[in-house]
Amino acid sequence: MISRDHPRYHSLMQREKITDAWRKGILADSGMIAHGRGEAFDYLLGEETTEPARKAIKAAAAALILAENPVISVNGNTAALVPAEVVELAGEIGGKIEINLFHRTEKRVKLIEEVLREHGASEVLGTGKLMHIDGIMSPRATASPDGIYSADTVLVPLEDGDRTEILRKSGKTVITVDLNPLSRTSRMASISITDNIVRAVPALIDTVRELRDAPREELEGILRKFDNTENLRETIKLLDIRRYNPEIESSQE
Repeated sequence: MISRDHPRYHSLMQREKITDAWRKGILADSGMIAHGRGEAFDYLLGEETTEPARKAIKAAAAALILAENPVISVNGNTAALVPAEVVELAGEIGGKIEINLFHRTEKRVKLIEEVLREHGASEVLGTGKLMHIDGIMSPRATASPDGIYSADTVLVPLEDGDRTEILRKSGKTVITVDLNPLSRTSRMASISITDNIVRAVPALIDTVRELRDAPREELEGILRKFDNTENLRETIKLLDIRRYNPEIESSQE
């Protein structure tokens, strides 16, 4: 049992969720490696939602509200950490949820579907008939014809560089949540939220609610003003500042 007084309580609880998901078969072995890599970047960012991340979240919320067919892609890590929040966000934007896995097995798909339904999802795509997306040379090349394949806007939490690039080339708006601002996912996405998914998705929900009644012109203006490349540069500068200034400590220590 982890004490709430522990200085790294939140981080340790996330590790517990990840390892528990692995034990149950929801998460592939490599998912634990991916989480550890993200945790390292989160530590460097002070384990807090930075100003560039807030800008990206606002732009992402505007894009999701404007979207005609938004879809949230879910992998094992997402299902382990924020299943209820994903379902809630989908409800707020009138979007769909689709399971998409690199290490895909029918057992993992079924387990993740069960987790999402346990947290309130009435429909989960990616479990039945799938179509192939040309140009993606990985198991993630398949997508539901009613979901990612026909979506105009896709939220791809966590690292997924190959698919992000091809989805962009097909004309889709791709929003990613990736703690590594140097990853191909972050660089290829339309909007990159460099933040921990456990903070980013709840923040997205709140921001969607705040902007839902805003005029279309205002939402479009938010998107026009957002420059993903510049926003990533701002994030990288923050990493440099924290790396070379020992006086800046983690928010959880």
